[in-house]
Amino acid sequence: MKALKIFTMSMLLLSSQAFGWWMWTPGDTVDDSTQNGLTTGYHPEQPIDFSHKLHAGERQIDCQYCHNGARRSANAVIPPLNTCMGCHKIVATDKEPIKYLTEKYNKNEPIEWVKVHDLPDHVRFTHKPHVLAEISCETCHGPQKTMGTAEQWAPLQMGWCIECHKERNVSISCNTCHY
Repeated sequence: MKALKIFTMSMLLLSSQAFGWWMWTPGDTVDDSTQNGLTTGYHPEQPIDFSHKLHAGERQIDCQYCHNGARRSANAVIPPLNTCMGCHKIVATDKEPIKYLTEKYNKNEPIEWVKVHDLPDHVRFTHKPHVLAEISCETCHGPQKTMGTAEQWAPLQMGWCIECHKERNVSISCNTCHY
């Protein structure tokens, strides 16, 4: 009887661990079915090969110039075309990607970017407290200043986030991210 209880408890523990691992994989709205577990490097094709290396690296445009929602709201936001056209009404207008951008802008149509960073629906991540705590974008998003188009650099798994919170001595209470 005691052996059966130990076996049952062991099976419950193992199944709960497997379920937990599955629950904390990246969200299911990302279009790559291979993105699960501890996968990093997810790098979808985008409608425009937007170069973070050029904009954030060489031109030294601050991340929050384009992703201004990061300091104000839960989402960093994909910049609206107005942000892009602020420069590209006069800069590089002869380049094919800018012609495409301008065409979309003139038709009042959005660029349909493919989401790169996604979390499960039960996680309520917000950029704002991270920006206000002066956590650099590179901490989670990697060396954007040397990347071409965006790719998933960090696993963004629960354990990875908890480790970061512990290193910075901030809350690891469940309701910090699950509310």
